[in-house]
Amino acid sequence: MTEVKKGDNVKVHYEGTLTDGTVFDSSEGKAPLEFVVGSGQVIQGFDEAMIGMTAGESKVVEIPVEKAYGERKDELMMVVPVEQVPPDLNPEVGMRLEMGGTNGEVVRVVVVHIDDKDVTLDANPPLAGEDLIFSIELVYSAT
Repeated sequence: MTEVKKGDNVKVHYEGTLTDGTVFDSSEGKAPLEFVVGSGQVIQGFDEAMIGMTAGESKVVEIPVEKAYGERKDELMMVVPVEQVPPDLNPEVGMRLEMGGTNGEVVRVVVVHIDDKDVTLDANPPLAGEDLIFSIELVYSAT
């Protein structure tokens, strides 16, 4: 059996949990996740975990925040005056929205606070600031 190396196409089943055991994502009941190792399609720690695995192998890997989604950044929190919110939006805490960024890119945000004057939006990735644990099973690998 050949070991996975950078550039290989792989298919994996996985379960991602937080350090408290909360499951945040899983391929259970779905097709395996398919990606090219080292291409940046998955977080760095997941990519690195694939190196050296062989088809049929399973492992559990702990991915520190710096190799996952990074630390939370205060500068990605935005306070928007209520009068600047589109009148038909009706924001609620927890609502996920997409807005245009300064360079024309799409910025995904979550409404985290609302009061009479302002709406606070968080553009941090949902798992920023979290160490992650993945159970990974390599289903398929090809060069």
